[in-house]
Amino acid sequence: MRKNTTAVALAFLLAGNIAYSQTKDSLMVKSIIEEATGNSQLTRLAHELMDGIGPRLVGTPQMKQANDWAVAKYQSWGISAKNEQWGEWRGWERGVTHIDMIYPRVKSLEGMQLAWSPSTAGKTVTGELVIVPDLADSVAFQQWLPTVKGKFVLISMAQPTGRPDYNWEEFGTKESVEKMKKDRAAQTEAWRNRIAKTGQSARTLPVALEKAGAVGIVMSNWSNGFGVNKIFSAYTTKVPTIDIALEDYGLLYRLTEDGTKPKISVRADSKELGMVPTFNTIAEIKGSEKPDEYVILSAHFDSWDGGTGATDNGTGTLTMMEAMRILKKVYPNPKRTILVGHWGSEEQGLNGSRAFVEDHPEIVKNIQVLFNQDNGTGRVVNLSGQGYLHAYEYLGRWLARVPNDIRSQIETRWPGAPGAGGSDFASFVAAGAPAFSLSSTSWSYGSYTWHTNRDTYDKIVFDDVRSNAILTAILAYMASEDPAKTSREKSVLPVNPRTGQPGTWPAPTKATRKGGVN
Repeated sequence: MRKNTTAVALAFLLAGNIAYSQTKDSLMVKSIIEEATGNSQLTRLAHELMDGIGPRLVGTPQMKQANDWAVAKYQSWGISAKNEQWGEWRGWERGVTHIDMIYPRVKSLEGMQLAWSPSTAGKTVTGELVIVPDLADSVAFQQWLPTVKGKFVLISMAQPTGRPDYNWEEFGTKESVEKMKKDRAAQTEAWRNRIAKTGQSARTLPVALEKAGAVGIVMSNWSNGFGVNKIFSAYTTKVPTIDIALEDYGLLYRLTEDGTKPKISVRADSKELGMVPTFNTIAEIKGSEKPDEYVILSAHFDSWDGGTGATDNGTGTLTMMEAMRILKKVYPNPKRTILVGHWGSEEQGLNGSRAFVEDHPEIVKNIQVLFNQDNGTGRVVNLSGQGYLHAYEYLGRWLARVPNDIRSQIETRWPGAPGAGGSDFASFVAAGAPAFSLSSTSWSYGSYTWHTNRDTYDKIVFDDVRSNAILTAILAYMASEDPAKTSREKSVLPVNPRTGQPGTWPAPTKATRKGGVN
């Protein structure tokens, strides 16, 4: 009799568990996953944004084209969207860059002008190459400067090896690897000293050479992790600044160093467009019960323009757009307003998100939570509490609804520390809002794609981006449904062991609303 009673009780318990598992939340999570896997728009969105529009440097026509594309895309999904001007920036448009060595032999070179580089005004400029010499001091440098007139000047060190470090570590002997690294460190230090003795910095040296009559600045900003070049911005205002791939730069450097006096020809087409308006793209699904409280999805929309900004930050953009699309379809009437911000000019100092914080205090004070995604194509593996004392409670509760195959890979840190930089979430943390970074696994982001000419569509790992879109949509749903408003109580920060001073929360920093002029 006792065995039968136990069996009956167990049967009721199992039945109860089955019924319990079919909750509103579990059904919503199931719908999110089904929509994300069965009707994914990620590859189409990536193709349209990265291949069709391309790089999104602030102030370029492509950036505005991307803003308009995102608004149209959201509206096609039935989501209200707009472009909101936050400032203005130096307008510039990249054109063709063609670089050839014409002496001692003919060879087309791999390279491109840096962002905001002056053009060659439709002409092909030819000149001999010289290297910044190792001089005694800044006085000697000033005496040498007139010799650069009419010449291209090499301002980067020639790398001692063109093989990435992982190649050395896999195939090199221990002795040869150690020797290579020792030699490279010594050469790097010697080059730094060489530049320091000119009395110039990395920013002022190109300007000094330009004023002295150089016809162009030639550099190579190599990432030794994978042998690709990082592409940043030019400081010259009249002559082009070009970045040449390591292999070709090394060739030019060696020929110059041995007295061959190589010559190159450069055509760099770009357009100055004056000061142009700059925008954030904002879209929202209006809340049905608490429309004045906000769950915000966040990603910066701008990129550097060496590649097409696929992992910085095309994938963050795709994650948030796909999450919004999914939510609109399966959760069209959220309790709280779900808002997405695609910020402009993150690369120049979080300017778009900082401007939004300044312009919308009514939203910032009512943020339930903000989730930002930036650093690369990989699946989310880190979530920090950003110094909010009770973040573990609500984030932990929401994460519990995320499928184990996604949740189990995420390392959490409670309460964490607020930090003073990183990406656009920091603009909101500085204003006291609960904002968090969904940080991804590397995929060699820092050495391979970040700000390089290889940051293109083919580097996207779509399975990981899909996982991130599912995670984001579930967290947004849970945050919207949560009956309680999130706590903003801050943790007591630890004492800095170096200074003995207590830690501090980052102070709000004003957005730079007009910029880009050298």
